[in-house]
Amino acid sequence: MQEQNESKKRIFSGIQPSGILTLGNYIGALRSWVQLQDEAENLYCVVDLHALTVRQDPATLRRRCTDTLALLMAVGLDPQKNILFCQSHVPAHSELSWLLGCFTYIGELSRMTQFKDKAQRHADNINAGLYTYPVLMAADILLYNTDLVPVGDDQKQHLELARDIAIRFNNVYGPVFTVPDAYIPKIGARVMSITDPTRKMSKSDEEASYIAILDEPDVIRRKLRRAVTDSDGQVRYDPENKPGVSNLMSILYVLTGESFDAIESRFAGRGYGELKNEVADACVAALSPVQAEFKRIQADKAFLEGVMRSGAERASALAGRTMSKVHRKMGLAPYKL
Repeated sequence: MQEQNESKKRIFSGIQPSGILTLGNYIGALRSWVQLQDEAENLYCVVDLHALTVRQDPATLRRRCTDTLALLMAVGLDPQKNILFCQSHVPAHSELSWLLGCFTYIGELSRMTQFKDKAQRHADNINAGLYTYPVLMAADILLYNTDLVPVGDDQKQHLELARDIAIRFNNVYGPVFTVPDAYIPKIGARVMSITDPTRKMSKSDEEASYIAILDEPDVIRRKLRRAVTDSDGQVRYDPENKPGVSNLMSILYVLTGESFDAIESRFAGRGYGELKNEVADACVAALSPVQAEFKRIQADKAFLEGVMRSGAERASALAGRTMSKVHRKMGLAPYKL
């Protein structure tokens, strides 16, 4: 196994350069990532290669990659404490994906539910990359001998495949890869859609259903005014019977620290309109500093390029150790540049 700080776990997470990160991403993941900066060795990768399974406008994709890195730093991720980089800047991701593809079975890929879902949504572009996407994801993780991977419910199947591939490879060649585990954040909450509170907030849904981290205050207030509630009229935390109201209360709880009991007491006899207004105020207060920092970082092109270069170099150094061992174990001919 490659050398790493024995007292710290190594965490890897990839994030799509979609240009949109939501309040759900911020509450459910990004805030906990910031808290991990001194507790773990963290690699956060903008997975631009994964994005290519859907047709991309080249100029837009380039901009979104740098914007995503800028946003990660804007929420508080320090590029000195974390390795922040673009997937395509470390060619070992693609190379290891091919090698691991030779240890992945067709049946395993055929069972991936996300492939089936995406194939339905992009029926005009069912490409091989969409099918082998989980192998590249396994390469992303195993390349850095990752201990922990933050995953949502939709990615658990992919992590299980990465574990299976690692175990299969290790059984043939010895202990080459760390077998990763799922990471469950200590803090956070599952933020649901504003328009359908029975579903998780997602940037792939219609714009009215989510609050983006970069939404302007008036946009946030407009979206929350239209948030689905119910006809009961009582502010009470009951996710099963009152999912819309409970979702709004969850957002307020996470952003302000006020307990559900305190929220219920304070809103006794008050309407949902007042609750929505307070949730909007809390969102604006939490996101405005992030938006200001994003604009500052985005305007400093030299700084951004430096972060991307440094991150790629640091990630490549770790990846190179893994690839040297993989080449040697698999019997690939050695070479020196």
